[in-house]
Amino acid sequence: MENRCRKEGENFQKLVDIMEKLRRECPWDREQTNQSIKNNLIEEAYELFEAIEKNDNEAILEELGDLLLQVVFHAQIKKDEGCFDINDVIENLIDKLIRRHPHVFGGVEYDSLEGEDHLKKWEAIKQKEKKRESILEGIPERMPALMRAVKVQKRMAKVGFDWEKAEEVIEKVEEELQELKEAKNKKEIKHEIGDLLIAVTNLARAYGIDPEEALHESIDRSIRRFQYIERKAKENNIDLKEMKLDDMEQYWQEAKSKGL
Repeated sequence: MENRCRKEGENFQKLVDIMEKLRRECPWDREQTNQSIKNNLIEEAYELFEAIEKNDNEAILEELGDLLLQVVFHAQIKKDEGCFDINDVIENLIDKLIRRHPHVFGGVEYDSLEGEDHLKKWEAIKQKEKKRESILEGIPERMPALMRAVKVQKRMAKVGFDWEKAEEVIEKVEEELQELKEAKNKKEIKHEIGDLLIAVTNLARAYGIDPEEALHESIDRSIRRFQYIERKAKENNIDLKEMKLDDMEQYWQEAKSKGL
């Protein structure tokens, strides 16, 4: 075990040393900033997410490495700027994990550590640590909109600001749809579409459904069905741009009936 830990430490230090060398000697790496590579972090996180969804261990191995590279890269940039280094990042994380698990490291006993109860305790500790004035503080503004909406709604629900029944949310969706129909200009339409999306997100929560996952699955179905239309156009030697809309709709329904 000791040899394994030593090997892990040596490998991590080797990675940090390589990144430091790249920042010194590679023109591209040297000119990067946290701002210039921030989108890479999101891209790598989604690639890891996809690998985990597919349970592809080879891909998970690779994508974990790519995501770790982004962490080390960002930390090295901050070290070069004289702000902090990767060791500060690790120490901060260690302290945080110990603080937020008093039942493991602090001799505190909880009656229950199941599911939502555990998350509530975690959030309470975070709230105290960060001295937040609002329970909605700390939710990243650049999260995907549906994920952010769910996060906001769940935070509000913790203090009782939530719908009691799914039927009530359905009524709200219908109300927002009617307001959209009555919108008079683009600004109002944008406003009402946003409200409608919020209501639909609440409806998904009411049924215990992740709206982000539901939308992804719907998009996948749309792709499969449209690709079916493309195949039919090719089989009939028809330029897709020349295919009639009625024919496209017929093939779409055909694909749907096939379970695509």
